[in-house]
Amino acid sequence: MSAQPQALWQLWPMQPQHLDQVMPIEDASYTHPWTRGIFEDCLRVGYSAWVVCDAQGQVLAYALMTMAAGEAHVLNICVAPGQRRHGLAAFLLRHLIMIARAASVTLMLLEVRVSNLGAQQLYAGFGFNQIGRRRGYYPATDGREDALVLALEL
Repeated sequence: MSAQPQALWQLWPMQPQHLDQVMPIEDASYTHPWTRGIFEDCLRVGYSAWVVCDAQGQVLAYALMTMAAGEAHVLNICVAPGQRRHGLAAFLLRHLIMIARAASVTLMLLEVRVSNLGAQQLYAGFGFNQIGRRRGYYPATDGREDALVLALEL
């Protein structure tokens, strides 16, 4: 696979019309995906929600984050299966960190599945550290899976 040049990526605030492209990525990426209603609720209440599109407007990846009381919580970063390992998740995470800093956030938090080693490596590369573990946090095909709680001081 050749990496798509970052210069061709377009970053946009997620809008309801993006959900027709977001939902297939979500469904292909998770055994227990978010529903369209969850995404609609996130947009309705004004969460920081972003899509990365190619030059033709095709959604390649997306991210959602909340911010309140000096903290940011990364809720979801997801890249379309055929677009992974091209730097899109790092591109989005860098953008979320920039937004959080601009909002005077001092701590960024997230949960990641213990089995998601690729995401753990991504977050470690940005300086996230494990501060906890949530037992049985994620639904899994064979029951529940623990989440690692990661934090980044901004």
